[in-house]
Amino acid sequence: MLAIAAFALPGAAPGRAGEAGRFDYYVLSLSWSPSYCARAGRSADPMQCRAVRPFRFVLHGLWPQYERGYPEFCGTAQGRDLSRRTVDGMLDIMPSRGLVRHQWRKHGSCSGLSPEAYFDLSRKALQKLRIPAAFDSLEAGGRVAPDAVETAFRLANPGLRDNAIAVTCEAGRLSEVRVCFTRDLQFRSCRWVDRRGCTQRQINVPAPGR
Repeated sequence: MLAIAAFALPGAAPGRAGEAGRFDYYVLSLSWSPSYCARAGRSADPMQCRAVRPFRFVLHGLWPQYERGYPEFCGTAQGRDLSRRTVDGMLDIMPSRGLVRHQWRKHGSCSGLSPEAYFDLSRKALQKLRIPAAFDSLEAGGRVAPDAVETAFRLANPGLRDNAIAVTCEAGRLSEVRVCFTRDLQFRSCRWVDRRGCTQRQINVPAPGR
């Protein structure tokens, strides 16, 4: 069973066309890879779901946000195509070439940064967040309250408050953990995201490789 104390939590609004570089803060979104693999089944990306060493939390993306809503698919002088080198450089934390490209087109294009700078910032944001030890050592999976996941992250990250994080679920499983950062990567409140988390009392946390 998942070794996290049990606790219930309140993820993003409709996107709209925006101007690159004009936004208020970032949301770092981490996906629980075993849930994606279970949900996607045969259509799952084999790079992510058939890896010799199963993935756990992976980077879904770093998303520019307004205080309410978010920009998407912004026009940018950088263009929407990525070099193979840029894509391959992210595969250790975003194990899907399609995901890397999509995240740049939809979200990275609104950052006002070059692709290289955007993905470098994404990696730095991920490094700022400590993953609770329970998820690094999880072997058997189990059921847990969404608030227990949130609480584990807050305990592992001093300064991360309950109004700066949301846990989402899909099909009864842990889907994502979303954490809000200022543009210079400090934790910050984001009630618009916080109010859209998982409302189920208990969710499944599939074990890696299951």
